[in-house]
Amino acid sequence: MRTRFPRRTAYRWANEEMNQPEDIFVNELEIFRTEAEAAIQFFYSYLSIHAVAGEHKEVHRSLNTAPLFWNTALGALQTSTFIALGRVFDQKSKHNVDRLIKIAQANMDIFSKESLSRRKRRGSDNADEWLDEYLRDVYVPNADDFRRLRRHIAKRRKIYESNYRNIRHHIYAHKIVSERGEVEALFGKTNIRELQNLLIFLRKLHEALWQLYHNGRKPTLQPARYSVKMIREKPSPQNRGQGLQERLIHEIEGFLLATAQKPNNKIQPTQKTARLI
Repeated sequence: MRTRFPRRTAYRWANEEMNQPEDIFVNELEIFRTEAEAAIQFFYSYLSIHAVAGEHKEVHRSLNTAPLFWNTALGALQTSTFIALGRVFDQKSKHNVDRLIKIAQANMDIFSKESLSRRKRRGSDNADEWLDEYLRDVYVPNADDFRRLRRHIAKRRKIYESNYRNIRHHIYAHKIVSERGEVEALFGKTNIRELQNLLIFLRKLHEALWQLYHNGRKPTLQPARYSVKMIREKPSPQNRGQGLQERLIHEIEGFLLATAQKPNNKIQPTQKTARLI
């Protein structure tokens, strides 16, 4: 549950009037956050369950006491990953990453020192004591900054369109492809590491735009951990803060290990029950 202010900015629903560019940008930025984080949560949950079950026999046995449920959950996570990814990258989607960056680039005055000053004053009763000094170090973006971000986006969209879009459109959103050979051919183009990087890029982009808008920081993509294997083997120190994917991986592993250690003699897999994939 997100409780920190002002990150928890509830976006306005479609039936509310929004005429100011700044309001529209804030709304789109929040929608982008929810879509990007949803895709990350779906895929990293899917990977983490498989990783922990594959490494710990007791967890695998525990999951196989309810294999139908776990296979259903894993299938839902996989499907949801591709659906959410499509909403972010498909340019026909009402809310997509191109719309977000286009709004930002067309209204660069919302990132001016004057606009940031007004926002900071609204959130502080003693702004006169510190604001002038703070504004001296504020970064004001230019067209080159947004052109650079657009290049980053274009690079990732090319990956999405080449390797993931047809899976989303032809298997999950619509049942166009059903023959096993065709399905395997589409999945043969995918790469777990590539998809992890693609998803974490979305979170880094959101962070860059959020920091620009709220704190006047240059919109650069900061390094972020993405490998489930490395995150499990070498957790980040708690006092340095952990990304969404890190918190999720550790939470899932802790839960599965704790659950596997609890005796449960009431539920046993039968020969007629599908095993966990």
